Amino acid sequence: MEPLLNKARLAWAVTGSGHYIEECLAFLLTLDNVDLYLSLAGEEVLKMYGISLDEVRQKMPVYRDKTASAPPVGHFYKGYYHTFVMAPTTSNTVAKCVLGIADSLVTNLYSQAGKCRVPSIVYPCDNAPEMETTAPGGKVMVYPRKIDLEGTAKLRKFEYTTVVDSVDELINNVKARLQALS
Repeated sequence: MEPLLNKARLAWAVTGSGHYIEECLAFLLTLDNVDLYLSLAGEEVLKMYGISLDEVRQKMPVYRDKTASAPPVGHFYKGYYHTFVMAPTTSNTVAKCVLGIADSLVTNLYSQAGKCRVPSIVYPCDNAPEMETTAPGGKVMVYPRKIDLEGTAKLRKFEYTTVVDSVDELINNVKARLQALS
């Protein structure tokens, strides 16, 4: 089924990573025709960083992980979404996606996007052996484990998936995708 690209929307998911969450959300709030999906941990992280869902809800619909079957994923089968973005994405979510586990709202969204050949753009929190990231108290250094880096490397090879390594790369890829559709 060919999606109605002139009417289709962008689906954006936030998982439990605080990795440049404020910058990701600031960019997200500049976009139109977006639906936001939150994992349980994603919702907790937004609160930890003092990000109000009320402000986000004024701009876009917000779906929370509250059901076992994740009914909103059916939107992919109807051509409702042209692109799926996961940003920021935890190493846990990356690992599940790499193994094909779709047991939460966000992992189910990624799975269904792929099955419907809808491109995904993923910004994993663990993408370099040594990196600066954001914590609720400010910037900190982290040293992702080998297994987390392997998960990110495997995800880079998935069809219909673009993995980005920075907020700037995320913004450029999302803008390029939107430009290609217009």
